[in-house]
Amino acid sequence: MINPYINRKYIIGGIVIFILFIYFIKLFAIQVIDDKYKLSAENNSKRIVIKHSARGLIFDRNNKLLVYNEAAYDIMIIPNQIENFDTITLSDILGITQNNINKNIIKARNYSARKPSIFLKQVSAKTYANFQEHIHKYKGFFVQPRTLRKYPMKIASNVLGDVGEVNKKTIEKDNYYKSGDYIGLNGIEKFYEKELRGRKGVELFLVDVHNRIKGSFANGKYDTTSVVGKNITATIDANLQLYGEMLMQNKIGSIVAIEPKSGEILAQISSPTFDPNLLVGRVRSENYQKLVTDTLKPLFNRALMAKYPPGSTFKLINALIGLQDKLISKKTHFGCSNGYHAGGLTVGCHSHKSPLNLLESIQHSCNSYYCNVFRTIVENKDYIKHADAYTHWRNLVVSFGLGNKLGSDFYNEISGFVPKASYYDKVHQTENWKALNIISLAIGQGELGITPLQMANMTATIANKGRYYIPHIVKKIEGRKDINPKYTIHHYTKIDEKHFTDVINGMELVVNGGIGSTARIAKIQDITVCGKTGTAENPHGKDHSIFIAFAPKENPEIALVVFIENGGFGSSWAAPIASLMIEKYLTDTIKRTYLEKRMLDGNLLKSE
Repeated sequence: MINPYINRKYIIGGIVIFILFIYFIKLFAIQVIDDKYKLSAENNSKRIVIKHSARGLIFDRNNKLLVYNEAAYDIMIIPNQIENFDTITLSDILGITQNNINKNIIKARNYSARKPSIFLKQVSAKTYANFQEHIHKYKGFFVQPRTLRKYPMKIASNVLGDVGEVNKKTIEKDNYYKSGDYIGLNGIEKFYEKELRGRKGVELFLVDVHNRIKGSFANGKYDTTSVVGKNITATIDANLQLYGEMLMQNKIGSIVAIEPKSGEILAQISSPTFDPNLLVGRVRSENYQKLVTDTLKPLFNRALMAKYPPGSTFKLINALIGLQDKLISKKTHFGCSNGYHAGGLTVGCHSHKSPLNLLESIQHSCNSYYCNVFRTIVENKDYIKHADAYTHWRNLVVSFGLGNKLGSDFYNEISGFVPKASYYDKVHQTENWKALNIISLAIGQGELGITPLQMANMTATIANKGRYYIPHIVKKIEGRKDINPKYTIHHYTKIDEKHFTDVINGMELVVNGGIGSTARIAKIQDITVCGKTGTAENPHGKDHSIFIAFAPKENPEIALVVFIENGGFGSSWAAPIASLMIEKYLTDTIKRTYLEKRMLDGNLLKSE
């Protein structure tokens, strides 16, 4: 009889041999063929070092260096590799308390026990050198080099922006960033972050039991090279920017200067300003809190984010609309009896000759003239309802880039406000409101809210006789032939080019006319400046001083707005500062040193 267990013995033996064969093959693959298991096995004897790329440099339009990089060092830590160490000595080496050492270790462990994270960021070269001598005593610690931004001219803080550590929200949104990485937070640094940041690299090193680097891991097979960020050429003129910031010391407001033929921003000043180096390095948090709590709000970019009534500068737009609709001509006269009077309504005006034609109305900035013009536009008989005529008026106004974002390369640009007809329907609780109900719009008051950037662009548009480029702050990016094509496209207003000549001639009289011209103080020898004063009513204090201008009259090279909060009449502060900016840019010298001194010494914050 055949024993049935004999076959079972062979079957079981075969299964065992098969299993042993599988294990042998797998072991062979792990130890000989597949490097990833070797990498895992040697995890405790290697160190991963992130090679942070240096951010691109930023230059002005004349290749003057505005932002560069300076070496700094982060002390890194891998919590589960830490062994007992002398905290007193480490405290002396790094210049921090023992309590902070413990807090930083706990923070790192909460992030990850196995992954490296920052223990102490941005230590000096001297501290780094001292720590390197003792690093063998501190297993789990290592040093990672990086760079910090430096601003040699200490200007244009709101233009250039700053760099800071990424937050959790950013990391969750973009997996490129890890804890401890830096990112552009404002200005050019933020808008052009991807161009400036470059690309991080990784290096793997073998370390000994004392945590000292003994060589490259796997002969660099797993290393990647960091790529330096692209250099950027900004549109601003550093000398003009610096001069504007000097003129705006002890004043609240802004200056925006544009090259009309390109839309390039030549200067953008928001005052008060601050040294951008204050927001660099380990002192950043402390200085940021001081700037945030400063009652003068230096972090608030007034050039882009403040909405003001444009005042009498807006009369130029109403003049152009009146001409476009054939409701007035340059020969149209209106009288003025110290203001505009209609029933019980009075809009006051200063004393000047009367009646005035169009050019003279601009020269003398007559409120009565523009109340008449605006009323004629809104009560145009071609429209059944005043609201329809107003909507037509508004469409022409916004064609100058007012009331909407211009689309500049600033992430914090706001839209401003030009009310729609429906807004007044709600305010007056009827659709039958009339021109007299909104007559303040005739002289740039009321509900209008225009940013300085928009006012500067409006001025450039007039200088170009009805067309403009979107204002932008970057001229060139390394490795690219052209900037964003949207900045090279003409935008046209809904006003025919022929109508701009009369308005420009009126602007010339504002500066270069005779007695009664509102901005004769802005006259520059051998340069024909065309301008318009504005005084914006301020319910919270002294009126705001405004001046828009461009020069020369033919083939203009610069157009700008100067807005001085609580500065009074446009001719008091804004016009002189604007003319000095023009003189500086076009001639690089200032002959009217008496005027320059008065503007530099002027302090409008004494009463603050």
